[in-house]
Amino acid sequence: MSIQWFPGHMAAARKQAAEQMENTDVVIEVLDARLPQASSNPMVEELRKFRQRPCLKVLNKTDLADPAVTAQWAAWYDAQPGVTAYPMTTKKPSDVARIPELCKQLAPHRGVPTKPLRIMIMGIPNVGKSTLMNALLKKRVAKVGDEPAVTKAQQKLYLDKFTVLVDTPGMLWPKIAMDSDGMMLAASHAVGTNAVIEEEVAEFLGTLLLERYPHLLRERYGMKTEGIDGFGVIEGVALRRGFRVRGGEFDYEKAAHVFLQDYRQGALGRISLETPQSRAEALEQHRIAMEEKARIAEEKAAAKAEEAARGKRGS
Repeated sequence: MSIQWFPGHMAAARKQAAEQMENTDVVIEVLDARLPQASSNPMVEELRKFRQRPCLKVLNKTDLADPAVTAQWAAWYDAQPGVTAYPMTTKKPSDVARIPELCKQLAPHRGVPTKPLRIMIMGIPNVGKSTLMNALLKKRVAKVGDEPAVTKAQQKLYLDKFTVLVDTPGMLWPKIAMDSDGMMLAASHAVGTNAVIEEEVAEFLGTLLLERYPHLLRERYGMKTEGIDGFGVIEGVALRRGFRVRGGEFDYEKAAHVFLQDYRQGALGRISLETPQSRAEALEQHRIAMEEKARIAEEKAAAKAEEAARGKRGS
């Protein structure tokens, strides 16, 4: 299943962000620590690099992510020019309190009376941008909800006399190139429910967890993980929870929903859906697939042109 979700307000948000970037000193991109690159909007990178703005990559929800994998991602981002990684959770006030100083380190020439530090908070839906904004300001100024696309418009607020924050709506991008990214985003609730089929997303998640965290499935559901696939995980959840429909068949829809909720809420344990290595492998596989697709398209076009030429010669 290829997942695409780009509501109309996101197109307007991209235009507003491009205009605001000119008057921004530091970009905070909030990422989901469980899937940092899958949850990184390529448009954010494009906009900030065009204006040559430094970036604080906030790896949020570390309380839900595999700590060893989060450390790998932090090192991966820190190796990039103009980027500082910051693993954290908005549930810890001490984590939030460090952010202004980290931003000042990225733009040491700002944050004085004559030159206030201008920070833009960006990220995809439901990664915790508005929660972070509220935590920084220590009051509720941005709408928060466990649904993607709660924030619909930019907000500009003062953290202090010399620091301005701009909160932007969550933005996905018009076309998610890799199907696996779409599945990870859907599993983590960054995509509207109207754009996904939960059983397919749960099957994808089950397959991934069988490969990387089978012990968590055994601990949570008491299921045997040897010799089953992603669909078998959903079936195991239905068996464990007693989810059945009239007639005695398993209620796969309900089991898939509960399985996804368990992952999203951390009930399964601390899980990361991608690592720097798995990301590199996925990108390479995607590159090969795209080259093969282009080759096949060229061959078909050449064959069609040859057929047309033969037709002309025959007439």
